[in-house]
Amino acid sequence: MTVTPSRTSGVPGSRAGSQPAGAERALAAEPRPPEPPVPDAGPSSRGVLAKAALVTASLSVVGSFLGLVRDQSLARLFGAGQDTDAFLVAWTVPEFAATLLIEDGLAFALIPAFSLALARRAQGAPGDPVRALVAGTLPRLALAFAAVGALLVGGAPQLVEVLAPGLDDPGLAVDCTRLTATCVLTFGLAGYCSAALRAHRRFLAPAAIYVAYNAGIIAAMFAVGGRWGVRSAALGVAAGGLLMVAVQVPSLLRQVRRRAGETAGAPVAEAQPLNIALMATVLLFALCRQSQVLIERFLASHLHSGAISHLNYAQKVAQIPMSMSLMLCTVTFPVVARALAEGDTERARRRVERDLSVAASVVLLGTAVVVACAPQLIHLLFQRGAFTAADTAATAGVMRVYAFGLLGQTMVGVLVRSYFSAGRATWYPVGAMVAGIVVTSWIGAMTVGRYGVTGIAAANAAGITVTAVLLLCGMGPRSVPIRTRRVVAELSRPVRAAVIATVVGTFVAARPADPFAGLLAGATAVTVVFVLLGWALDAQGFAPALRSVGTLTRRLAHAVFH
Repeated sequence: MTVTPSRTSGVPGSRAGSQPAGAERALAAEPRPPEPPVPDAGPSSRGVLAKAALVTASLSVVGSFLGLVRDQSLARLFGAGQDTDAFLVAWTVPEFAATLLIEDGLAFALIPAFSLALARRAQGAPGDPVRALVAGTLPRLALAFAAVGALLVGGAPQLVEVLAPGLDDPGLAVDCTRLTATCVLTFGLAGYCSAALRAHRRFLAPAAIYVAYNAGIIAAMFAVGGRWGVRSAALGVAAGGLLMVAVQVPSLLRQVRRRAGETAGAPVAEAQPLNIALMATVLLFALCRQSQVLIERFLASHLHSGAISHLNYAQKVAQIPMSMSLMLCTVTFPVVARALAEGDTERARRRVERDLSVAASVVLLGTAVVVACAPQLIHLLFQRGAFTAADTAATAGVMRVYAFGLLGQTMVGVLVRSYFSAGRATWYPVGAMVAGIVVTSWIGAMTVGRYGVTGIAAANAAGITVTAVLLLCGMGPRSVPIRTRRVVAELSRPVRAAVIATVVGTFVAARPADPFAGLLAGATAVTVVFVLLGWALDAQGFAPALRSVGTLTRRLAHAVFH
């Protein structure tokens, strides 16, 4: 779930080597000509994307809220001690499974494959290429998911020993791991359904999966937590995985049956297998990205009891702005994949550049609020029951350091979609992620003894930032050919606004003694300063981001009150 976090400003572009520094500054400073109209920006296309973004945003907000309720319930019922640490070691399995099978890995391979199949269907290919793709991939993938899940259940003691050798109660962690390992099969099936539905421009059911998942965990903790203790949370993971599949199957069946009716009597297309090389590069990238969690928990398992918990709570809150910023990319990734499948590189480039600008503006505003109001946020969210004031102070300190990686994390999330959207295998993202992991490991090992969990958080932020820079510099022939120097110049504008807004917000938030008043004052100050500076600096993604937020707010209000 780290999905682990990130962070750029003066990075030279992939084609900037021949330009002197003064020319780059002049290029960034000169007036920007108006963009020509984007080919896919017609009224019908805008309407589809707007509705999809509304659905995804609405349900993502609900899912994130339930995620907070889940973490609050975990903190309230079990605190931040050795029991929670044991569960969070087991939680590594669903974190990895979510990244590999739902969020990054499987989606990067399947959405381009389904987009190509849909494009072939539209071009009148014989048979039904979509049904052929399902027939050639789903049975084999389901068998692989089941086999890996069974292997993890049987090897739970060895897995816990590798993940957290310094854990006080490995037996409890083993019990929890055996329950959470069942999610490999359910998350795999959920990720497959989600990718297929998104490629068909069906976003309601995929956006609802984390609502169902978190509801299952919360219900299990309160239903059997008194008897099972923290094992109830692991049981909730198993139940939540089943719910993720259940909410999507009806929608997917409707698509398959409808398409089957449309192609009745047509010749049967040959079953299409997945591109194994593409699958390997996608899964290796996602595995390397999520391995930052392994590094964090391995290092933290040797620290005081509760260190893993403090890192976990800090990450969950800090990553909310990143999740909000990447919602747009969830909707537009199939658009980019379809554009490349149809050979429209220009449309794909404009979409990616716009996504980068908007996502950066959203995450930088959220980062400024998180850094400025960290103590107030953690106090209001978690300080009750077994979660003490000392836990609040430790978690807030970690979160402030961790948040410096959010921009890099967001950029990685946007850029890596571009590398895999063409449906071709590429090893460059894996290499960039490995470089980031090396940086994370080295800094973490050097700082954990002196700075504890704060050093681990700093290593995380530095590593993902290195990966983001490398991915940005590598855009071009390997990916959608964006204008790297121009993108860097644009990103520097909201970065400057966010730095000043953070300083002002931190000062304002510390004035009131009441945490709620401090949070309200600090968040207001950050927003006002960021908005004013964003307009003054003419940040390209700033206006679209504000329009998106305003449109979403109006539509949500209309849905609630009418």
